[in-house]
Amino acid sequence: MSLIQVKVPDIGDFQDVEVIEVICKEGQTVAVEDSLITLESDKATIDVPSPQSGTIRKIKIRTGDKVSEGSLILELETTGDSAAEQQKPSEAVDQFTDTKPSTAIASPTSDSFSGSADMSCDVLVLGAGPGGYTAAFRAADLGQKVVLVERYKRIGGVCLNVGCIPSKALLHAAKIIAETKEMNEHGISFGKPIIDIDKLRDWKDGIISQLTGGLKHMAKQRKVEVVTGFGEFVDEHHLCAICNNENKTTINFKHAVIAAGSQPVKLPFLPNDPRIIDSTGSLELAKIPKNLLVIGGGIIGLEMATVYQRPFQKRISKQYDNIWLETRVTKVEALKKGLKVHFEGKNAPKKPQMFDSILSSVGRAPNGLNVGAENAGVEVDENGFIATDTQMRTNVSHIFAIGDLVGQPMLAHKASHEAKVAAEVISGMKSFFDARTVPSVAYTDPEVAWTGITEEEAKTQGIAYGKGSFPWAASGRSLSLGRSEGMTKVLFDEDTKRVIGVGIVGPNAGDLIAEGTLAIEMGCDANDIGSTIHPHPTLSETVAFAAEAYEGTITDLYIPD
Repeated sequence: MSLIQVKVPDIGDFQDVEVIEVICKEGQTVAVEDSLITLESDKATIDVPSPQSGTIRKIKIRTGDKVSEGSLILELETTGDSAAEQQKPSEAVDQFTDTKPSTAIASPTSDSFSGSADMSCDVLVLGAGPGGYTAAFRAADLGQKVVLVERYKRIGGVCLNVGCIPSKALLHAAKIIAETKEMNEHGISFGKPIIDIDKLRDWKDGIISQLTGGLKHMAKQRKVEVVTGFGEFVDEHHLCAICNNENKTTINFKHAVIAAGSQPVKLPFLPNDPRIIDSTGSLELAKIPKNLLVIGGGIIGLEMATVYQRPFQKRISKQYDNIWLETRVTKVEALKKGLKVHFEGKNAPKKPQMFDSILSSVGRAPNGLNVGAENAGVEVDENGFIATDTQMRTNVSHIFAIGDLVGQPMLAHKASHEAKVAAEVISGMKSFFDARTVPSVAYTDPEVAWTGITEEEAKTQGIAYGKGSFPWAASGRSLSLGRSEGMTKVLFDEDTKRVIGVGIVGPNAGDLIAEGTLAIEMGCDANDIGSTIHPHPTLSETVAFAAEAYEGTITDLYIPD
């Protein structure tokens, strides 16, 4: 045995490169090529491997130190029978100067795992929803070797399989039925619709299969290896995926992205009864109840309070038997003849009500506490959220987190943008999640969409603002659709005249809100929007009309001084 000094190898012309992680520990036994530290230049991130096997006696650097070629990293007591193959200097130079990331696999830094891994990768992504598969695909496109772990047989996550996509298919079907009925008033009559529930379900499932099949094909094209199983971290460099409570696959990773999403919140007082369903169950179309109680409404229940306004409530009140605001459910009795529900609150019914089924949709809880993140040293709060920086790093620098479990808003389109940031940072790029705003959409009828801040938020923050509104009753396009209840509102900063918030209520509001989001991102003012020629007659021109209303240049409305 002998004591040697391990120094930073030849890294080309780079000087004062930052140490972003010290992977090893004093007293740890390492093998040849086991990673010791991680450096980050302005072009790439690289692990410096051990040149020999042995035991680490003294570490001479700390995270945050600046090092160059020849800087002392640690003292290593080597074993006499080890293969002392030195790292080739040319390899280190290539890893810092080439745009492709290193493919070296880091070894575990914890004693909790002592076996051999079944597979190794540069990037492990846990969860295959919109955030997860985006992170996996982007990392693969940047040259990383990627393993994607998903608990279900089909990738796509909640959004594609039991959320965003199937719900929009069924909403479209409902919209067609409503529109055919409404055309009676305009001289076109249809017979009562005949609903083949099995055929409708097959159509919905076909859409899901087409999209998930496309994702599966793209994963194969990118050489992303998909592992089916419930993933749980073993330590900070290993994850175990368990399929059907039997088959186990242990994966050694250099970096990880936690994209495990969220799950529906379960109300403790609801009995265990098949007639009580969550958002997933509601999309299975097992049967159509004669009367359904909806408790909450996910994103609608959590965020719609700030955008509830007359045009929305005026229309939906015609669609439902009752809308009980400021009311809560206190008890549910599962009886043979139905579900007996007790209420209390300002607008609560005086007597318990009977329902055939209950849809519980009171929000979602992050899965941060369900993936063994603590085994990897990742900090998770009591609610299941994982804190990250603007590069999506957790407190463990080589483990990233994205999507629902990093905080509100819990939206697929936010997760996919965070995913690209994480994949790019892992690959050595200087990427950050610095979106000025994230748009939200409630796919009701009419749709409600908003981005930026609301009037109440502007008042609370002490922001001097002005607003321009345009009622869709003055929109030729909206009236030609048989709709007059919509509204477009744009908020402007009174000092800069820039757009700070947009709210839209009406058909296809979700398709229109992107313009408002872009305006906020680009720092547009009222004149930028009003002077942009919008096609006529369209719903999109209501955004321009709202800006003109604020400026006082609108001719499609008469606004007295």
